[in-house]
Amino acid sequence: MSQTTRVGLGYDIHRLAAGRRLVLGGVAIEHPTGLVGHSDGDVLLHAVMDAVLGAAGLGDLGSHFPSDDPRFAGVDSAQLLRQVGSKVREAGYSVVSIDATVVAEAPRLVAHLPAMRRAVAAGLALVDENVSVKAKTNDGVGPIGTGEAIAAFAVALATK
Repeated sequence: MSQTTRVGLGYDIHRLAAGRRLVLGGVAIEHPTGLVGHSDGDVLLHAVMDAVLGAAGLGDLGSHFPSDDPRFAGVDSAQLLRQVGSKVREAGYSVVSIDATVVAEAPRLVAHLPAMRRAVAAGLALVDENVSVKAKTNDGVGPIGTGEAIAAFAVALATK
């Protein structure tokens, strides 16, 4: 059997609201607002999971962990990432690399990027060097630029 190489793309966006904890890339970050979502709202891990599932041809995050299922209310997305990693391996795929970008006007994320990178790598059983996590602003444009939301994009490379 020849090797198959596939790429998956993931995206997620959530609004920010007071009274919520901000978690990005599995890292809790001090901030006056947090991401609204059925789970912990971790847009970075959600985008990574969608990318990994897509690369393995396994659908999207919502098909595995529906937002209307009470079992996933408030769930730690790092726990879901480990489950996604297992599902992908069970399907015969190996994640080779992840490249992800968080888009947020605030807070400044540069100091948290190494911890996010380690958390993504650990959740997928990868070496840190095979994960890239970057942060960008939206230059004041749209809901992200005005501090109402945070988004993330991710690309995953997988082989079978």
